[in-house]
Amino acid sequence: MNKHLYDVVIVGGGPAGLTAAIYLARAKYRVLVVEKEKFGGQITITEEVVNYPGVEKTSGSALTESMRKQAENFGAEFLLADVDELVLDQDIKTIKTSRGEKQAYGVLLATGARPRAAGFVGEQEFKGHGVAYCATCDGEFFTDKEVFVIGGGFAAAEEAVFLTKYASHVTMLILEEDFICAKSVAQKARDHEKITVKTRVQVQAVNGDNGLNYIKYKHLDTDEVVEYKSDDYFGLFVFAGYVPENTLVKDKVELNPQGYIVTDEKQQTSIEGVFAAGDVCIKDLRQVVTATADGALAASALEKYASKMQEKTGMTPEFAVAKQVEEKVETQPVVETSIITPEMQQQLNAVFGKMENDLVLELHLDDRAVSQELEMYMNELASLTSKLSVKVINDSTSEDRPCVLVKKNDEYVGTGFHGVPGGHEFTSFVLGLYNASGPGQSIDPNDLNEVKAFNERLDLKIIVSLSCTMCPDLVVAAQRLAVENENMTVHIYDIAHFPELKEKYNVMSVPCMVLNETKVTFGKKNIPQIIEWIKK
Repeated sequence: MNKHLYDVVIVGGGPAGLTAAIYLARAKYRVLVVEKEKFGGQITITEEVVNYPGVEKTSGSALTESMRKQAENFGAEFLLADVDELVLDQDIKTIKTSRGEKQAYGVLLATGARPRAAGFVGEQEFKGHGVAYCATCDGEFFTDKEVFVIGGGFAAAEEAVFLTKYASHVTMLILEEDFICAKSVAQKARDHEKITVKTRVQVQAVNGDNGLNYIKYKHLDTDEVVEYKSDDYFGLFVFAGYVPENTLVKDKVELNPQGYIVTDEKQQTSIEGVFAAGDVCIKDLRQVVTATADGALAASALEKYASKMQEKTGMTPEFAVAKQVEEKVETQPVVETSIITPEMQQQLNAVFGKMENDLVLELHLDDRAVSQELEMYMNELASLTSKLSVKVINDSTSEDRPCVLVKKNDEYVGTGFHGVPGGHEFTSFVLGLYNASGPGQSIDPNDLNEVKAFNERLDLKIIVSLSCTMCPDLVVAAQRLAVENENMTVHIYDIAHFPELKEKYNVMSVPCMVLNETKVTFGKKNIPQIIEWIKK
């Protein structure tokens, strides 16, 4: 039991969760951070952070990656997985994830919040097809196009300025009488030559054919209704606030009327041993600095709680995972490379050590520089383990080059990546190799039976951007299914190197998934959701 027991499991890998991990791991408690998308949370889409004490200027992703490394250096463990259920009514709490069950004395909920829908007619219909919620992910799709932004808060002001890198013009539609963020942030948007600001405006509806080309909004002070129609499609980015991610505990802990978790001065919820921190909690200011403060407070209380539970149960969690990693690093020394960092290699060693079967990375290249990059990347990856080898097909006539196709026992496993699997797709590519080699990530028996029952040809294309934090979940889930059914293939395309796919499938958001060249969907999906979509 001790080897599978943690002092604390943290659900959510944003600033609150990472700060708590730093404090707990430094105090020599065994802590696991479970994150479903990307470690760092919402702040990773922010290009410029200038108000975090002690750091003059940085990006959200750089700031939180420093936090993650700091926690890792102290011994914190990390797991990319969905948390499906929490069992919190015992001394030892159970955290059920898509990669198995975990046990812990204490649980910290640092699940954050998700973008709020604005509620206008056509919002759901055109979501991912003109209506977007992440400028970093989808801004590029509106290069030289007109863009509208809903919202007047910090995110809306900052992202409107960011969108000017791509858009021909940005129009901000603010419901309130003025911006509701710091004047310094608002002024950048107000003064930008490519931004027009309209206040006391409410969007009522959008529409279009192959994309948005119609928007209707109302001036609340005059009741004037404006209907704007363009000859070209445009984008509409919604930054209307956030909704707390409370699904796991909405029937378990006390919430306020808005759905935020109620905590005491030590960040403990209404259940003993269950704490909450960050944007999922009630607070007046939702910033990185307040999230980290919450995480530190919760960690301090959790240290005392875990110590009390160790004494009560007579069990002290063992740092089994850390020892395994050390053993693998000793047998496969970390080396400096141009692409794979020592930190990445340590994570890779742990995965390679579990792989059962040898794989061949079959490269189909062209004369572009990206092909040279892909070949270098795959050779470097293969040099780290005997389980991988690289084969270059020189006479390839594939139009979708460069690509890497995965083979096991001289047979294609049904997965391939077109471009270079870097950025946020590095982890999804490695997990795809692990799933192809075996034993692979666990899969629900019912889902396994359903995917094995598909007997028609299923060719999936998933179009991604390496900067998209939502793409990897869909990629990993789809690749996992392809391994289990010889009738299914999953090919991933980096939109940066295959821009023609934008026009072919009218892509205005990523991830975009195409089935058999005809059926298209947008947004991340897990295994059950992909199966359900295929069956429709």
